[in-house]
Amino acid sequence: MQERKKRRIVIASVLKPIDDTRMYEKMGKSLATFYEVHIIGHASICQPVDVPIHFHPSPLFKRLSIKRWLVRWQMLKAIAKLKPDLLIITTHELLLTALLCKLTGCRIIYDVQENYYRNIRHTAAFPKIVRPLLALYVRCKEYLAAPFIDHFFLAEKGYTQELQFPRKRFTILENKLKRPFLQQHRRKRVNDLHFLFTGTLAETTGIFIAIDLIEKLYCEDPSVRLTIIGYCAQLATLEKLRSQIANKPYILLKGGDILVPHAEILKEIESASIGIVAYPFNPSTTHSVPTKLYEYLGYQLPILLIDHISWKAICEPYHAAVVFNAHSPDIRNILTEIRTIEFYTAIPHDVYWESEEVKLLDVVHKLIP
Repeated sequence: MQERKKRRIVIASVLKPIDDTRMYEKMGKSLATFYEVHIIGHASICQPVDVPIHFHPSPLFKRLSIKRWLVRWQMLKAIAKLKPDLLIITTHELLLTALLCKLTGCRIIYDVQENYYRNIRHTAAFPKIVRPLLALYVRCKEYLAAPFIDHFFLAEKGYTQELQFPRKRFTILENKLKRPFLQQHRRKRVNDLHFLFTGTLAETTGIFIAIDLIEKLYCEDPSVRLTIIGYCAQLATLEKLRSQIANKPYILLKGGDILVPHAEILKEIESASIGIVAYPFNPSTTHSVPTKLYEYLGYQLPILLIDHISWKAICEPYHAAVVFNAHSPDIRNILTEIRTIEFYTAIPHDVYWESEEVKLLDVVHKLIP
């Protein structure tokens, strides 16, 4: 008997690599059990080969370049050739591309991973003079496209307070951790002061707050060391970062100007003693939960956490974090708490992707049964 042909899904991004954690590890792998999945993104250092997912890498380009604008038209050609039953776009830059694809009868999901209006207005990703107009343009584009989108995924619960254009056609899919196959129970006491900072390296993610904090901790205790692993999209920020850690052998940078495979980041989480979450206050992240927070909790890694009310509430049931004030950290008290607190007196449970996978599949099954 001939096997029934699977329905085809394309997941596309302009800036994300084809092995992006959310597109590939979470959404892609979850959907590949039931559908023929294609992922379009820019080329990665290590293209995955362990699952039946089809990858379509696009050429690398600078964040502020004409190639960034042209690549979406290249993606349109690729998507039109694939003729998917469902297209999942992960950025506002592909909204027009998606609407053109909808003319062929393709269903569309807009995976809202960021509040782009706030990100553009309140971060240094673009020149200051163009931020208000660019932010307004993006938000208008989202409102105009919204009636033609079949469904929205929201990466944060808080976006229900910030965004109106999805109306009631949305599902919250948080960036929770894909559960490790082999998870060792971490020790509850911390002796080795090996700190870790992972993910996007930017002022808005707190990298300079973390470095300043580590310098002060090191002055109090020379056994302190820090590993920084992640990608920095802005050259000026990367140069400042390298300048600040120069001649500091207790601080190690991995990545920086290159994308680091997520598997390497998870290995660092497994071997570290304390993870740092140090996002300063910014309207772009007020209602967000950092992906790294789910990852640290999932691996039961003790956390040095900036004083953020909602993030403290997530960590408190598990005794997962030592909280610090970024403006006036009490260094001696931080070290004392790290060494004396019994961490993870309860095992975190609501931090894994499985709960989100159920919601993802439910939506997709209804759109393309």
